[in-house]
Amino acid sequence: MAWGIYSLRGRGSTDPLAATAGNFVRSVPLALAPVTLARALDAAPHLSSKGLLLAVTSGALASGVGYSLWYAALPHLSSARAAVVQLCVPVIAAVGAVLLLGEPLTQRLLLGGTALLAGVLQSLRAKQRPITAKP
Repeated sequence: MAWGIYSLRGRGSTDPLAATAGNFVRSVPLALAPVTLARALDAAPHLSSKGLLLAVTSGALASGVGYSLWYAALPHLSSARAAVVQLCVPVIAAVGAVLLLGEPLTQRLLLGGTALLAGVLQSLRAKQRPITAKP
């Protein structure tokens, strides 16, 4: 639901990069709250400057760029098409994991990804029929 709301709100964005940066800034208190609570309970995870830098860089680059591109594409898609297109995200992540992280390309992953993409393609190619009210 949250991703759907995020996408619907992004449809009206005129500056995807600024909107995404604003979303990231607003998420900082939500991210710091559990860390603050853990420190108060003396159960804080070990934080290193290198780990923190890698986490922030990864989030800013991978997520920030991805969300900005998504916000830029949304005005050109109907809500239904956007919902279908976003189903490709897990396949994209899996391909990245295979290519960049050396995850195994299993038969299950290949068949599941192919089935998902075939469904997305079929849905996108379907003729849009007007909805008529039944008497």
